Amino acid sequence: MALLVSCGCAANEVEDILIHTPEGATLSALVALPDTKTPVPAILTFDIYTNPDAQKSDVAKLAERGYAGVIAYARGKYRSQDPVDPYEHEARDASAVVDWIARQPWSNGKVGMIGGSYNGFTAWAAAKYHPRALEAIAVSAAAIPGQGLPMYNNIFQNSNYAWTFYVTNNKLLDEKMYGDNDRWRPHPRNWFLSGRPYREFDAVDGTPNPWFQRWLRHPAFDAYWQSMVPYGKEFARIDIPVLTITGYYDAAQISALQYFHEHTRWNRKAEHYVAIGPYDHFGSSGSVKPAVLRGYTIDSAAQLDSQALKLAFMDYALRGEPKPALLADRINFEVMGTNEWRHAPSVAGMHRTTRRLYFSAGAGDGAMNALTARSPAAGSSVLLEVDLADRVEFHGFHAFPNPIVQGPLEYITESLFESEPFTDVTTISGPFAGELNVTINKKDFDPTIAVYEKQADGKLFHLGFAMLRASFAKDPTRRVLLKPGVATRIRFETTWISKRLEPGSRLLVLLDTNKNMMAQVNYGTGRDVSDESVQDAGEPLQIRWNAGSYLDVPID
Repeated sequence: MALLVSCGCAANEVEDILIHTPEGATLSALVALPDTKTPVPAILTFDIYTNPDAQKSDVAKLAERGYAGVIAYARGKYRSQDPVDPYEHEARDASAVVDWIARQPWSNGKVGMIGGSYNGFTAWAAAKYHPRALEAIAVSAAAIPGQGLPMYNNIFQNSNYAWTFYVTNNKLLDEKMYGDNDRWRPHPRNWFLSGRPYREFDAVDGTPNPWFQRWLRHPAFDAYWQSMVPYGKEFARIDIPVLTITGYYDAAQISALQYFHEHTRWNRKAEHYVAIGPYDHFGSSGSVKPAVLRGYTIDSAAQLDSQALKLAFMDYALRGEPKPALLADRINFEVMGTNEWRHAPSVAGMHRTTRRLYFSAGAGDGAMNALTARSPAAGSSVLLEVDLADRVEFHGFHAFPNPIVQGPLEYITESLFESEPFTDVTTISGPFAGELNVTINKKDFDPTIAVYEKQADGKLFHLGFAMLRASFAKDPTRRVLLKPGVATRIRFETTWISKRLEPGSRLLVLLDTNKNMMAQVNYGTGRDVSDESVQDAGEPLQIRWNAGSYLDVPID
């Protein structure tokens, strides 16, 4: 059992304590108790972002609300003398802290966990071992290690590379290093221009990164990643209320919704609610949303206070108070352009029907390709050729929703497909899904799919994207290489969206492959992608988007 080393725990005071875990680790924690002699429920955040001076007020506010407020820090942080290993011990350690809380005299045996991003991950990590006292989870932008960052659908990303130093260089946070833009801004480009293998990404920077190298040894979603969060049948045992908050433009949407999909798949009766709107990663957790997000002015109804919603959910789950009115059904989503929230019992329930559109070749050389209701003739295709040795032209860059609203595309590298204009007001709610029938001349590639609304005035509005490694498309745990020259089918699903489209708008879909400075470059040899370099580029990658490729449009 976890044991308290020192704690006065006086009412309305924040105590700085140490906890020993059954595995022999020592964890630092902050505890604040309300002014009552009656045992109370606790709200726990398990955190790697160590800032005790600021976070003391967070637990104090929970105590003022009548809860025992607890922030426990990851191994090696603050006063813990253990090594810092991001992700790896949180499942056991967070579960041990839940058990410890339940044994304290001030606890009534009920613990709820809240958090965002990494701290959303730690709440799910605790649920993996199903501690008896864990009664509810309310999280935003929750991460899944290995499914979002540091890799996205088995493609390693650069975006949290410097983060490892930020959280491991000292007992708090290395703000100076993390804010060194002169170091970090040119680093991805320097690596990309060098053509060196991705495994040498840290060598280009000049500082060894042992966590980065450890992660690269696991390119599949294998037992290493599976050990960190609930996996497979483990979700069936999670029978507590859960709130997931995410955004249409949240980089962690893929992981936040993966928790929802797996939880409701393995536990059909799961009490799991999703609240999703026009938010990015930080906005998903924020009490106040940016009025303008990457060029899009959000509806006033989308001004959701995520922290207040989490705490109201805790009041519901831990105290039996009414459930927040926003959570009227399993999926609760703001429809951009209508200033209203809608509610559905399932993903399929977000829309009335789906309209299948096929990717079809244009009428002639240089003509726009089409998205049509009629499948094109068998044997037809659209060819995209990509020089993987080239270090000037980026591919797959327009897939990312930044900006959300923009003018006509520049520096086009993709195969473009455009639909006929919508004749009526049309609302699209949910993910786009589809299948690519492709033939390539190599053993692997990383397709990207981006969907835009092309408005009548020519402006483009980002609606969703998908990015995946073809060899892992069927199973993220097992790589199956493609056969050069042989057609294969690749299923995909984009990020979620809900938006009203005005008459005259069209859908514009960009098909490409990922080749840019923000992620691994897959050269298609079939070897571990981290070991490939520009020397492996060989002849240009040829992608044929064959007849039978289609997009399903979720129409409400």
